[in-house]
Amino acid sequence: MARKETAADAANPGRLKQIALTYKMTRRADKKIGLVLAAIGIITFGVFLAIGFLIGHPIYLGIFGLLIAFLATAIVFGRRAERAAFGQMEGQPGAAAAVLDNVGRGWTTTPAVAMNRSQDVVHRAVGKAGIVLVAEGNPNRVKGLLAAEKKKMARIVADVPVHDLVVGTGEGQVELKKLRTTMLKLPRVLSGPQVTATNDRLRAMGDLMSNMPLPKGPMPKGMRMPKGGPKAR
Repeated sequence: MARKETAADAANPGRLKQIALTYKMTRRADKKIGLVLAAIGIITFGVFLAIGFLIGHPIYLGIFGLLIAFLATAIVFGRRAERAAFGQMEGQPGAAAAVLDNVGRGWTTTPAVAMNRSQDVVHRAVGKAGIVLVAEGNPNRVKGLLAAEKKKMARIVADVPVHDLVVGTGEGQVELKKLRTTMLKLPRVLSGPQVTATNDRLRAMGDLMSNMPLPKGPMPKGMRMPKGGPKAR
């Protein structure tokens, strides 16, 4: 019993420190966060307390209002913190991969499955919606990366649907803050075992590609890659 209490006591300071750190990071992008949270808490508590006086139960409604005020403040803080985090990540290399890592259970993410010299990159996520290719970078350049990756997926897992998304704020693109929601709205067409089988096939192909005997240094002149490439078992 003592061990459980000690572990709980040790965890609480860590949570409080994390909340304080999150607040500081949010305040850098959202200067009014303190005033907004204070206003929500005070107004919510004040409304319930006023109702309590009107019906003759100020203590009960005051306690209930305090709990509701805390809950409302926590919800608003979480949303504004998330918005501030996305704002700071917007346009940063690898931002989409960070979002994909937090899509939720049932998704397997592989960052940077394709990249070019301009650091345009394509990430891959596999879930019950199938395969989702998420590109970030120049919209014109990533089209070629996506097309090549989709062609590769068609050879490896032809029976699995492949979706492609381009992160950005332009027409036909998905904003970084809406990426997770967009992916979760995709129709679920695969079962759990099918998702596992798809991941296994993609993983096997990755192992085959990494184990190919390639010469070190520049490729000799006249040397050609074998047609068809390695085949997945």
